[in-house]
Amino acid sequence: MKGRLLQNLSINAVQLIINQVLGLGIFYILSTGLDKGSFGEINLALAILLAAFNILSCGIDQLVVKKIAAGDDIKSTLSLYICHVIFTGLVFYGIIAGAYFLAPTSNRLYWLLLLLGAGKLMIFFSTPFKQAANGMERFKVLASMLVVSNVIRCGGLVFLSLSSRLSLHNIMVLFIGGDAAELVFAASIFVISSKMSPGIKWDRAKYFRLLREALPQTGVVLITSALARFDWIFIGFMVSAVKLAEYSFAYKIFEISSLPLLAIAPLLIPRFTKIFRQAIIPAKELKLLARIEMIIAGLTVLVLNVCWSPVIDGITSGKYGLINVKTIFILSLCLPFLYLNNFFWTIYFAQGQLKMILRSFIITFTVNVFGDILLIPFFKNEGAAFAYLAACIVQTIYYLKKNQINELKTVWQPLIAAIACAVLCGMVSKIVFHNTLPVLASSICSYTVLIISTRQFRMADVNVFKRLLS
Repeated sequence: MKGRLLQNLSINAVQLIINQVLGLGIFYILSTGLDKGSFGEINLALAILLAAFNILSCGIDQLVVKKIAAGDDIKSTLSLYICHVIFTGLVFYGIIAGAYFLAPTSNRLYWLLLLLGAGKLMIFFSTPFKQAANGMERFKVLASMLVVSNVIRCGGLVFLSLSSRLSLHNIMVLFIGGDAAELVFAASIFVISSKMSPGIKWDRAKYFRLLREALPQTGVVLITSALARFDWIFIGFMVSAVKLAEYSFAYKIFEISSLPLLAIAPLLIPRFTKIFRQAIIPAKELKLLARIEMIIAGLTVLVLNVCWSPVIDGITSGKYGLINVKTIFILSLCLPFLYLNNFFWTIYFAQGQLKMILRSFIITFTVNVFGDILLIPFFKNEGAAFAYLAACIVQTIYYLKKNQINELKTVWQPLIAAIACAVLCGMVSKIVFHNTLPVLASSICSYTVLIISTRQFRMADVNVFKRLLS
């Protein structure tokens, strides 16, 4: 079991590294090859589409993973989800396309929505196969599904950039082709690997039973989708596409910096589902997991802020580095809270406390929206980042108050320690040294010393961690 868990973690980590590198390549070529206005409009269109398609999932995607991991019939569950994505996806895209006939327009944002929407529809159609593979813990199959589109898009953009053919038209064609290829590949590799022909069998009673079961999670998805991209959309419409280009660049790097969390999170749902079906909960091991996550998050905060300006200004010719220093600092402080929130969310989701999770996201969404409305007009990108940080903190406080496992009531303490160590080490190293490499080396060394000296990590943790893996 330990070997299998490590293998799954390694596979997921490799997939995420590949995807993040490719995604960063895509983002870099677009951000440097296009003017800030065009780059901002593409990100605005993508923000709207990603929020919309996440909402259309109605939370069934995560429920499918849980049900398959719990032993439900795979073929029946997958068939219901395929019916759902086909129906909701076609209705949504039909509304976008039909809007042109009601009010013809040459607005570039609308046409970006229409073209990028065609590709995202293909990605949406492929989600049932990915979620089924996740629930079956076929992470090697899942990894291969997830990299196809980015491989095609990144490779195509490199070719277009080198051949001086980088234009909005060619970018749209490339994106649609890459997303369609991912759908075809995901369906094919799932059928081959599982030796299962999913089929489409409509069962009205089972489908509405699935929807009712997912209803609390539907509210969570609705709110988290809006929460994830509300600031992008608000900046794009209320400030400017140029400011959105700057904010989206910082936010993209912030997302990439959460790579360790992205590697761990998919593995926790099926694993926690099995753990919380046991009579005895390994609370000590769970507490250690949370502490390790805080150490990783703090180190990420440190490295991100030390390297930001010299590295980003160097690779973007001064377009996105110095101007985003305050924004990335505020966003980076969200990382430890995101790790802890995901930790508790997975516990509550495995326990079936979906209504409580929904309430937490309603509160979080309200804080974020009001923060954006109040702060963005005055502080622009920094206001959006601070509103997001406030929302993360409020969600952490709510989850801690709802926690019923006594051993986990103090898991917030390593979070404070990790943030304090990271900020202190970064500030002192920048005062003592001036070049990036000495600052980075000294700050990491001093962070390690502080983490050990404050007993955030002990030698006895090694044995506990081994028990956690098994």
